[in-house]
Amino acid sequence: MDKVSAACRELVSLIVSGDVSTQAELNKAKKMVSIAHGLSSLPRNSDILREAGEDYDAVLGILQKRPVRTMSGVAVVAVMTSPHKCPHGKCVPCPGGVDSVFNSPQSYTGAEPAALRAIQENYDPYRQVTARLSQLRQIGHELDKAELIVMGGTITARPLDYQQWFVKRCLDAMNDFGVDPVHTKYLEDAQAANEEAAVRDVAMTFETRPDWCRTAHIDRMLDMGVTKVELGVQSTYDFILKRIERGHTVADSEEANRALRDSAIKVGFHMMPGLPGSGFDRDLRMFEAVFSDPRFCPDYLKIYPTLVTRGTRLYDMWERGEYTPYSSEEAALLLARMKERLPKWVRLQRIQRDIPVKHIAAGVVKSNVRQLAGDILRSEGKECRCIRCREIGHKAMKGLKGDPGSVRLDVVKYEACGGAEHFISFEEPNIDALVGFTRLRFPSRPHRPELENAALVRELHVYGRMVPIGQSNENWQHRGYGVELLSKATDMARDAGYGKLAVMSGIGARPYYKKLGFERDGPFMSIRIRA
Repeated sequence: MDKVSAACRELVSLIVSGDVSTQAELNKAKKMVSIAHGLSSLPRNSDILREAGEDYDAVLGILQKRPVRTMSGVAVVAVMTSPHKCPHGKCVPCPGGVDSVFNSPQSYTGAEPAALRAIQENYDPYRQVTARLSQLRQIGHELDKAELIVMGGTITARPLDYQQWFVKRCLDAMNDFGVDPVHTKYLEDAQAANEEAAVRDVAMTFETRPDWCRTAHIDRMLDMGVTKVELGVQSTYDFILKRIERGHTVADSEEANRALRDSAIKVGFHMMPGLPGSGFDRDLRMFEAVFSDPRFCPDYLKIYPTLVTRGTRLYDMWERGEYTPYSSEEAALLLARMKERLPKWVRLQRIQRDIPVKHIAAGVVKSNVRQLAGDILRSEGKECRCIRCREIGHKAMKGLKGDPGSVRLDVVKYEACGGAEHFISFEEPNIDALVGFTRLRFPSRPHRPELENAALVRELHVYGRMVPIGQSNENWQHRGYGVELLSKATDMARDAGYGKLAVMSGIGARPYYKKLGFERDGPFMSIRIRA
């Protein structure tokens, strides 16, 4: 046994014995053991896990890096398409593109973590997915349920054969991970194989523009297995969209939002406060409208305060003194005012781009602006009640333990895009925690024939640290909450007079619904319901 292995085994023993139970104790033990064994550097957590043997499960909890990656119940695998010209030209603040100083995918600098991984793998989808899965496995994450996020510009504007090839190769990588590769010729074959694969794609996200999200694009995305679309809305003011030469209108965002919802797809908005022509009060009114105006009401939200990067026309405006972005402190205050207004049915996924500070000429340079916004709220005795802040898994990371006996069912109804949305959730009120939820929609005017006289389950999610498929433990997943949420949605749809319940299911989640009596219905899983 070499020195590193011996040191790692000693650390495993310290964890199993209970002598090491916190991150601080682990770091102290690493230093002590490294000195004792004459190591030139501290053992990595992945090294310790490799030496854990039968004690793997016992030491995983303290060694698992960034548990938030799977705390929501799914391992996130983000990949990036190759650089390609934007279909409309280039927005004033956009830093990326094939003709930019970065020679990167549209709207990215190439220095973001996902972009760096993509560049390293030459934008090959199979290699990107394999590398990311290997990285997650190495640091102790469960991988049987994965969400594929396809980034890198307006993928729906790329040739259809590229889109299908890219998705197929991502699925091939999941299907092949940890086993002997099996060749599949068609996308449909890769999808079928993924239903029983060791790494199942239970959700798939595309990023695109509102004007490249018409019903024809939606149909193609459904065929590929997309379950969620993030729209680059950026602003709810047409004059600002025109000023930054965005190339689409607010009406485009409204129509894309409606068509996606009426196709049972989850919807995320990307918003950019601080664009030219805006200001603190106007941006705050914009965020208020996003959740009070039924034309919008996204399920998910990413907020990217406008940054000044070199090579953009915004950079030229800034140099000439024609534009001033938010400082970190100004952005934190705006975000605090916005966060306190968020409804309980939206998930604030991200605040701030992953652009390294060295590439930011002006704007928000503090990487912890989300934390700063939270600090402002807490100092005022307020809190954010979005999904992310209330997930039972995130509560557990803060030392708050819920009581399963206190869990209660709750239903919130709101209007969106001509239809009725119902956020049905299981809540633990003692710690204000969200255990699981489903999104039930009574649609406006769905264009898909499968959805005639159908109520739509656009999302079903139970939170907590990921539990492998087929296993059960003391965590919150696999306690039957998902079945109860579906049962409640079925009852509500039946009472409203619908004859069918159609579920938006990820490829790898289809077997779950089959066991509950649902059948394949085009890209959906459906079941007939009768009064």
